[in-house]
Amino acid sequence: MASHNNSSNSNSNRHFSWLIKSCFPNPNDSSPTLPVTSKSCFESAAISTHSPSLRPPPAAAPISSLPDDLLLDCLSRVPSASLPSVSLVSRHWARLLLSSTFVDLRRLRGHLEDTVYAVSATNYGLYAASFNFPNGGLWKVALFRAKESVFFSDFYGLLSHARLSAIGPRIYLIGRNAMFLYDTWSGMVTARSAMNFSRKKFANAVISGRIYVAGGAPTTTAVEMYDPETDSWQVVAQSARRRYGCIGTAVDGVFYVIGGLKIGEGVSGNLVSHGACRSEAHVYASSMDMYDVEARTWLRSSAVPGGGCVVAACAAAGHIFVLTSHAVELSFWKFDARRKCPNSSNQTSTKSTGFGEWYRIRSPPLPPQVRLDSTVRFSCVGMGETVMLIQVAGCIDDILRRSGRSARGLKEGLVLIYETKSGEWSRAADMPEVMQRPACICVKC
Repeated sequence: MASHNNSSNSNSNRHFSWLIKSCFPNPNDSSPTLPVTSKSCFESAAISTHSPSLRPPPAAAPISSLPDDLLLDCLSRVPSASLPSVSLVSRHWARLLLSSTFVDLRRLRGHLEDTVYAVSATNYGLYAASFNFPNGGLWKVALFRAKESVFFSDFYGLLSHARLSAIGPRIYLIGRNAMFLYDTWSGMVTARSAMNFSRKKFANAVISGRIYVAGGAPTTTAVEMYDPETDSWQVVAQSARRRYGCIGTAVDGVFYVIGGLKIGEGVSGNLVSHGACRSEAHVYASSMDMYDVEARTWLRSSAVPGGGCVVAACAAAGHIFVLTSHAVELSFWKFDARRKCPNSSNQTSTKSTGFGEWYRIRSPPLPPQVRLDSTVRFSCVGMGETVMLIQVAGCIDDILRRSGRSARGLKEGLVLIYETKSGEWSRAADMPEVMQRPACICVKC
């Protein structure tokens, strides 16, 4: 297997070398020479190619002159490690590498690589830790400085409780009143337009190359959409419920707004009494609103069958995975979100017969009868066919000690992997200690 991988990498490198060289033909090379090896293996000679019979064929056109569809086909075969270099060839190439067509081609060929990023803001810039299986399942940490236009003294405050969205290799850090773009290929951090409404602990997701946000605002129910091409936000809908502390994800063109608490007034503008808020708190904490982006309509809401409070959620393999907390236990659920996949009885149908179904699955291997408090936070990230559960704040060992139980080595930064096909859990390398209360996202490129 190792020799096969080395051979594959060698072939990819040779193809990449040809790809780059073909972009930069030598216009001054009008009369090339051809080396001719003599009978002696230690002697060589060169003959002129001015003779018509020895003149080489005309040079092939460079790859950069190909139509975009053929160029995308070629670029989609480049190894992931070489993509940052390829993006520097020209602005046109950089735009092609950021297109949805490029991502779809790499997915079709099995070249799409998933990398989980944990980003932690400091007053000096960003700490970014990356994790993927081809790198041995280990975390790699780097510090990236923001441009001078960013006020370092307030950088941490601007991104406190930020949410992350990824479009290609670019991660958008969406803060309460500011937004920044972190390019994972170049390491540059640049400012982008902030949301129209100030939000905190809101839901966000990416659909068709655009970012959608909802909740987290006490004065509005607006759902906003961000277009990276124009660097602008616009209101596209009004939420059915006003939530705070909710989580967002997306599958098949549907924006899911999950969990959280009821805040502020009702949608009609009428004040909601304190008693009514308390009575509806459990409904919000375990419910899920669904917005169809293409149809611009809200679908029927759903709720976790077992109730509880949603702690973390993400999308993977066409399903929504939800971790909920109860009085003395955690439960793990999956929701079938596949609306456009063929079913077994009719291969031409695009409607999934399982859409909307909930299934309780194996809970993460954590100590039983542990009641999570407000100091412990988890982040759930979909990574291809796997789900990564990351403890981004707090320490379960501390909870065990406070209840008179012995510690089990479950410190802050615990990382667990759930395989959606086998249904098995495993433990991965803990997150580096330098990452303090990070936000997490999966980058596909």
